[in-house]
Parts: sequence; structure tokens; C-alpha cells
Amino acid sequence: MSVTTRYKDAWEGFWGEAPDEQGAVFWDADPALTAGIHLALFEGHLAEQGLPLVDLGCGNGTQTRFLAGRFERTVGVDLSVAAVEHARHQDGSGQVRFEQLDAVDEKAVQQLHAELGDAQVYMRGVLHQCEPGDRQALADTIATLVGERGRAFVVEPSQEAKPLMMGIAQGPAGPPAKMRPIFAHGIAPGEVADAELPEYFRSAGLDVVAEGELPLTTTEYRADGPRIVLPSKWLVVGRTGTS
Repeated sequence: MSVTTRYKDAWEGFWGEAPDEQGAVFWDADPALTAGIHLALFEGHLAEQGLPLVDLGCGNGTQTRFLAGRFERTVGVDLSVAAVEHARHQDGSGQVRFEQLDAVDEKAVQQLHAELGDAQVYMRGVLHQCEPGDRQALADTIATLVGERGRAFVVEPSQEAKPLMMGIAQGPAGPPAKMRPIFAHGIAPGEVADAELPEYFRSAGLDVVAEGELPLTTTEYRADGPRIVLPSKWLVVGRTGTS
């Protein structure tokens, strides 16, 4: 199984045209406002220390480089070759390994797990952008990567985020500048119902260890001034032996 050509081409087009500097992409916010907040929630639920971390859907690697300061071995993977090239270019210290990965390619995912062993996984805003038919496969991928000992932190825009974004995009001035490439490449915000999010992971054989709500900070601002902040849901999932 692999993602559709349309989906892959959309992301290659997006990242191929994206500026290289940090903060130029809609969701490329300062890690202090994103991964740093998530890490504070995640660390208290790690069942085992010392495992590698996989940033699944790493994009240009801003959050991955931040997380690499906490984990001894960090791997950022993304569907888009262009995204991986951005990530490698911005990682001047070479502290992170960045690789292209189709996250619904079962064989490729199994190979990564065979190489790394059980891992912690960080995934921000990937599931809602997937083709609906790929969402369970993506949850299954996380189950493969965490194995028996790892945990995953998953954060997704809540179902309220899509109408909020569409309302902003359809305002008198049209989409703000950093939103325009998202729509132009056909990757406008998807929607995962709040109640469905944990069910994907339960169906993959994982337990929901913790969950909550958070504002998800972006790099863009409304026409009237405030930063665009989206409502989001977060989960920590893993195998606890109690299901």
C-alpha cells in the first residue's frame, strides 16, 4: 500500500515552492510554542527512556531539531523529498537523520522499525491531511514503530479548526499569504471528527494513555492582527498491557 499519486504530488509541489527560512510556512511555528509544549506533556508518559524518536511528517525539520536536544537518536521522516531536502539543509549541525518515507508503505515502515527497534513517535497535524482511506494505515504505522515499549504523541487540529480556517480564507481579502500555498496545492485542511481520533489508534491495538486539548499555534496572522491559533486535540498512545 502507498499514498495516492495526487497526494504525494501535492506535497512535493508545496515543499518544492516553499521558502527555505524557518517560519515561512503556515505551521512552522517556533518550537517553544509547539513541540516544546507537547514535549512537556509527552515526557511524563514515556514508559521507557533511551528509545530513539521518530518525527513522523517532519516537514522542514524545525520541530525535529528541537526534539533532538532531548532524545539521543532522532529521525525525521516525510513523504516529500523536497521537505527532506529543506530539513537537511537547515540542519547545519547534522544532529538529525532525515529520510523520505511513505508512512502507509507497510514494508518500508517495518524496515525502519527493524533498524531502530521500538521508538517514541511525534506526529503533529498529519492524520487530518491524509486521504481518509489512509488514516487507519497511518495509525497502524505508529503502532508498528512504537512496538511494545514506545509511546507516541499525536496532535491534530480539532473538528472546529476546519470551519475556522475556511472562514479566514474566505474573508474579503482572501486567504492570508501563508495559507495560499496550502489551498493552491490542494492540501486544504482536512477533518477528523474528535471522537474518531482515538478510535484509529485503538483499532491499531494501542491504548490511549493521556489526552487533552491545546491551542495549535501557526506562523500566520489574521487581517485584523491576531495570530491564527487553531483548536487541537492531543493523545499519548502506546501499549500498556491493560487492554
